[in-house]
Amino acid sequence: MLLEQIKQKQARIGIIGLGYVGLPLVIEFGRAGFHVVGLDIDPTKVERLNRGESYIKHIPSKTLRELVEQKKFKSTTDFSSVSNLECILICVPTPLNSNREPDMSFIVATAREIAPHLRKEQMVILESTTYPGTTRDVLIPELESGSGLKANQDFYVAYSPEREDPNNKDFSTSTIPKVIGADSDYALECANTLYLSFINKTVPVSSTQTAEATKLMENIFRSVNIALVNELKVIFDKMGIDIWEVIQAASTKPFGYMPFYPGPGLGGHCIPIDPFYLTWKAREFGITTRFIELAGEINVAMPEYVVNKILLALNEKGISVKGSRILILGFAYKKNIDDDRESPSYKIMELLLQYGAEVEFHDPYIESIGVKREYPQFTGKKRVSLESIDQFDITVILTDHSDYDYEAIVSQSRLVVDTRNACANIKSNKIIKA
Repeated sequence: MLLEQIKQKQARIGIIGLGYVGLPLVIEFGRAGFHVVGLDIDPTKVERLNRGESYIKHIPSKTLRELVEQKKFKSTTDFSSVSNLECILICVPTPLNSNREPDMSFIVATAREIAPHLRKEQMVILESTTYPGTTRDVLIPELESGSGLKANQDFYVAYSPEREDPNNKDFSTSTIPKVIGADSDYALECANTLYLSFINKTVPVSSTQTAEATKLMENIFRSVNIALVNELKVIFDKMGIDIWEVIQAASTKPFGYMPFYPGPGLGGHCIPIDPFYLTWKAREFGITTRFIELAGEINVAMPEYVVNKILLALNEKGISVKGSRILILGFAYKKNIDDDRESPSYKIMELLLQYGAEVEFHDPYIESIGVKREYPQFTGKKRVSLESIDQFDITVILTDHSDYDYEAIVSQSRLVVDTRNACANIKSNKIIKA
């Protein structure tokens, strides 16, 4: 019955967690002809979405409004509505706790919320990035104990890791191949058919654990290579060699090389976090993930490297860091988006404040800082105008947004620390690369 409902697009879809992963899925399922219900614990977000208002920059309100007007999409905080749905996708956060261990509280809380409302012939798909075994050992037991039903007999479970890359002009939710894993043939067929309704290509794998491991491999690969190039940046800087020029030259090799770029630290929900999922899980099997943990240490240390560069730059000008005025340009974790999750800008600001500096920020996509679990002291801090740039002792480029006029920034700044090679084509003795 479930498979036929999916094929006929009669299955009603529930998306739990209406953020950077969940909201694009809402749009794609709605465009594909499904009726979609969004579930979230934030009533303000739910109200905005029901008016067809997007709160994420790269997701247009126009598209959401069309779905709302066509009655293909509505959102709610009432999780009992799960009983009226056929397919439920879980897209909730999976952060690390203070000990850098996986925090499964959002997945557990969601499972406990929906379990009493589960019925036969439903499918639950977890999309949140996590360690191998989460679907089998965490999600399924919670769903079974709360519903009295048996997974992959009464209802079906699959895992399909999100592969969102916000504001990527070359790839979208529908064009990025989708990895899907399940622990029964029927669950895999249902999940695969569901995603094929709007995704160009799916990649079915043999189990939920394999799909979970695939996501970790993708992001650990990036973390390790970014750590390598960050370490090389520090080494080459001591030698008086420009890492960016080296990368550009190495990139001319047509085989055996893939460019990665250094930065002030890792940001986003995945790359700074995912490697630690695997290191934590590996300890259960008596394995020490030395290579992965070393990469993590290097990347975590980059904000301190940047701060040291700032201190040296101020010292060269005879300015004490205590009482100095520092402007951070860019608070999003990558260019041209408004996503500041795990942004290294937070750590850099915190360190500079500890040294006694006065620190402000500007980001064209972030007007003020929202509530952050790790940095509650910055909640509500507002960006300053770029017109005041000449009033600061030093300008630090942490995110290379395309909106910035870097010629003007260098011209108006007293000193510039560039962590992104944003000023590569500008000749000025004001610029210090970090």
